[in-house]
Amino acid sequence: MKVNLRNLKFDDYIELRQAAIESYSGLSNAHWEPEQLKKLLDIFPEGQLCVEVNGKVVASALSIIVNYERFTDFHTYDQITAQSTFSTHSSEGDTLYGIDVFVHPEFRGLRIGRRLYDARKELCESLNLKAIIFGGRMPGYFKAADKMTPKEYIEKVHIQQIYDPVLSFQFANDFHVKKVLKGYMPDDTASKEYAALLEWNNIYYTPKTDIANKTAARIGVVQWQMRLFPSFDILIEQVEYFIDAVASYNCDFAVFPEFFNAPLMAETNHLGSRQSMRALASYTEAVKKKFSEFAISYNVNIIAGSVPMIENEKLYNISFLCHRNGNVDFQKKIHITPDEVGYYGIKGGDDIKVFQTDAGKIGILICYDVEFPELARYLASQDMEILFVPFLTDTQNGYNRIRHCAMARAIENECYVAIAGCVGNLPRVSNMDIQYSQSAVFTPSDFAFPTNTVKAESTPNTEMILIADVDFNLLKELKQYGSVRNMKDRRTDLYELVWKSKTKQ
Repeated sequence: MKVNLRNLKFDDYIELRQAAIESYSGLSNAHWEPEQLKKLLDIFPEGQLCVEVNGKVVASALSIIVNYERFTDFHTYDQITAQSTFSTHSSEGDTLYGIDVFVHPEFRGLRIGRRLYDARKELCESLNLKAIIFGGRMPGYFKAADKMTPKEYIEKVHIQQIYDPVLSFQFANDFHVKKVLKGYMPDDTASKEYAALLEWNNIYYTPKTDIANKTAARIGVVQWQMRLFPSFDILIEQVEYFIDAVASYNCDFAVFPEFFNAPLMAETNHLGSRQSMRALASYTEAVKKKFSEFAISYNVNIIAGSVPMIENEKLYNISFLCHRNGNVDFQKKIHITPDEVGYYGIKGGDDIKVFQTDAGKIGILICYDVEFPELARYLASQDMEILFVPFLTDTQNGYNRIRHCAMARAIENECYVAIAGCVGNLPRVSNMDIQYSQSAVFTPSDFAFPTNTVKAESTPNTEMILIADVDFNLLKELKQYGSVRNMKDRRTDLYELVWKSKTKQ
């Protein structure tokens, strides 16, 4: 007999499905569909394990990685797996969650299950994850349900007074019970819908030292007035003034508006809008350098508004995230307005991401992008806590589109949204004549937050800074106990959001 432990392949599907059916004779939907296996292999191939005996797959252990704080100890199988679509998987998560493990009945007694569990533990350690967690079935409980509670049953299994084909094995593999779950798998009649939430802790886990475990952040929003500057250096002096002011309030973030450096286009306005915007792009490297220096010296993470950037002869609208540790990330604007296309020839980017900072997970959507709910939802699915929106609008109509869409994004994605805009007038720069803005920080809508969902807002059309504190614990409580739970109650059995582009920034 030849026994081999390895990673699953899609070609194993038929044997995998047959082994699952034989292993779960009491469950109606225990088998796996081809698209489910394909999804798991696409998102987390190293987490899908199998054992073959004499070349035939007879056992398997399937896993995903989750950010466990999103679910806590109160969850069902459908919630943790998003109705088996696995959109809850996050490579940035902290917990290896076991979604299935089984051994064909004909091959039990060969310690195959232990091989799978040992491999899972090694994977957990190699990925530096906190723990392995899963809901363990109690298939023998139906025989004792009229005599004892689930808790009593689990205790008797633990002290070996009762044998349970699943729980006894879990206890032998050093797992401990965190909680008894009711309704974990409603079709598990043998377990009477109960499950033991089991955990194995990785004693070698080391928290990531570059990420602070902050429960709150302070945001500084710069409402920037457009006016002519005689030189780049004078404009940067004004930038530094605001960063200094924001930093003096111990802010974790400072955010500037879209195209805040447009006043520099005055010197090339005679060339026409397209050439003038491309000329403005010649300052972009210097802007990035200066903002990065300020982020370090003033100890504040800076969302540097947005600036034009030329890449492979194409013109993009880009926002730099300058971390206070010296790292620099960027986000391109995805959706380009008709004016940006017509006047400047700007192209849209094709990727978005959540950025891990030392003060929380953030996303950046530039102006028009916040009017497209799919983008913010995609970021929220990756545990974004704050969404920053640098914008530039000329009229109240344009501003209100940004404002109301940003408020909606905060509610539907259970996150904070900070918007930063320009005010004032800008003579001698075509298509930048007037500006309207009222910068603000918005919240979700529930008892723990302001009734109008406005944490703070600036005076309209006045140059100023806005300071607001946001509490991440309130977001966690909302996701679990809110009056409504938009993220948790999504019908992912009916729909899901998929990012098609494979391009990486």
